[in-house]
Amino acid sequence: MRKSNYDKFPCVHVPNSAGGAVFGWTAIADRLCQAVAGRAARRTVVVVECYPGVDEAAVALELADGLSAAACIAAGDALRPPDEIDALVAPFLGGGDPVFGFLSNLTLPQFFDGQRIAALRAGVAAVKEGVVLVVGCGARLVAEADVLIYADLARWEAQLRFRRNEASNLGVANRLVAASLQYKRAFFVDWRVADRWKRPLIAQWDFVLDTHNPKLPKLAEGEVVRRGLRHALTRPFRVVPFFDTAPWGGQWMKETCDLDRSAKNYGWCFDGVPEENSLLLDLGGVRVELPSLDLVFHHPAALLGEAVHARFGDEFPIRFDFLDTMGGGHLSFQVHPLTEYIQQHFGLHYTQDESYYILDAGPAATVYLGLRTGADPAAVRRDLEAAQAGGAPFPADLHANRFPAKKHDHFLIPAGTVHCSGAESMVLEISATPYIFTFKLWDWGRLGLDGKPRPIHLEHGFANIQWDRTSEWTERQLVNRIEPVASGTGWREERTGLHEREFIETRRHWFTGPVPHDTRGSVNMLNLIEGEEALVESPEGAFAPFVVHYAETFIVPAAVGAYIIRPHGPSVGRECATMKAYVRT
Repeated sequence: MRKSNYDKFPCVHVPNSAGGAVFGWTAIADRLCQAVAGRAARRTVVVVECYPGVDEAAVALELADGLSAAACIAAGDALRPPDEIDALVAPFLGGGDPVFGFLSNLTLPQFFDGQRIAALRAGVAAVKEGVVLVVGCGARLVAEADVLIYADLARWEAQLRFRRNEASNLGVANRLVAASLQYKRAFFVDWRVADRWKRPLIAQWDFVLDTHNPKLPKLAEGEVVRRGLRHALTRPFRVVPFFDTAPWGGQWMKETCDLDRSAKNYGWCFDGVPEENSLLLDLGGVRVELPSLDLVFHHPAALLGEAVHARFGDEFPIRFDFLDTMGGGHLSFQVHPLTEYIQQHFGLHYTQDESYYILDAGPAATVYLGLRTGADPAAVRRDLEAAQAGGAPFPADLHANRFPAKKHDHFLIPAGTVHCSGAESMVLEISATPYIFTFKLWDWGRLGLDGKPRPIHLEHGFANIQWDRTSEWTERQLVNRIEPVASGTGWREERTGLHEREFIETRRHWFTGPVPHDTRGSVNMLNLIEGEEALVESPEGAFAPFVVHYAETFIVPAAVGAYIIRPHGPSVGRECATMKAYVRT
């Protein structure tokens, strides 16, 4: 194992931002009092919009005291009764399915009662002098803001609050419900509703409140935050990775990413998933944490590129993550839905095509991929159903191909292909973003981290398995389809995928000297797959040189255009490699 130089808290340093953010409730109150005083008005309405998962009561308590508010109104008091909200969201929760639902088209006003809103508005109007504080998700439904604060929260922190029984779903008090069910409801309903409400507000924020760490809250000026988002578009940047345990988790990331050595394992690392990751902005020495999605929502065309934006809207379509089974076990034997299936059954417009790039591997590493020639669908179904019912373990080697896997192999996995990364592999998973749509067919008879069997979705799986992807087809189409593309002094470029059915293109560059790159109008996502360090720089000095370390994922916005990558630091004189993904247009 190499000594870790992996940066777990990367940030974007925003120039000329000194004084743009403060931390601690006392400093926050002082800054807001200045804003109120600057209005020189008899009455000021301070509206604090909150993303689901923010502790609205704690925020209200601190700000009401700090602002000496004449009135403090909770927007949640205007919500419809919980049973009505449960009925409203029920069509999107998939009935008794523990994992899947249907993407909601609901909007935030539908969660509120008109008469209750009118009553709260009357309460706001009744206060003629001083500060009126309105706090909560939907606060702008209650009052127009003289000062608008947005209390934001990244989805990963929201999930952790579910696990700690600290947060409920939108409009209900269910913090003691299983975190997995809270997550499902948030994924299919709450976050979609809240994002629709947030998008147009970003341009209107007077301040942004960061309570990811409740003990160290931070307040940033809205215009400084927007300037920081614009600055991120001019250079490569990284989002904040997060790590999680798994039933099959391994030990590789503990050393490589410098994680808690006492943890049982780490199976996941999401280091390139803007839908869930955070973005850290360094504003004059104060690091403010925002959802990476704020950048996607506010500047989709410049970030993604015109063609990608036209196709995907303000969704970031590429995902990089790690799957660590080094010293662990097999992933579940699984399949992903076909495009028409995910559209019809779950409401997404594209599916989870993916690939396994083997970042590291033990001598016994393998990947299950595709069916063996002659595999009988009826026999596969019979054996899977019997295993699920508690009979003999599913004989995966009888029905599926099992390929040896070594470092720098690349296995392509278009939707509908059965697959599974085996033990002793460190996978860089490159995929489309719809990341929960995995139909587990067999989980090797083990229990999940909660001591219960993980959900199996045989009917969904059987509806999507492509039975003609057998041994010869799989080996020819999906295993190490590596083609030389170009070369120059000190570098060579290879195409490694993805499959023709997948919209993501991947290119691997080996280099001992500078390598020219260009976004060509499409956002690029890269990982340093070989070498200690590399330097990313602009050929014209358009952005400050950017250092990346081994296994770090970074994003190059489409607006950047030309950039160069070269070995750096201890990697000078040694061969390095990057894996780059972009949308095929």
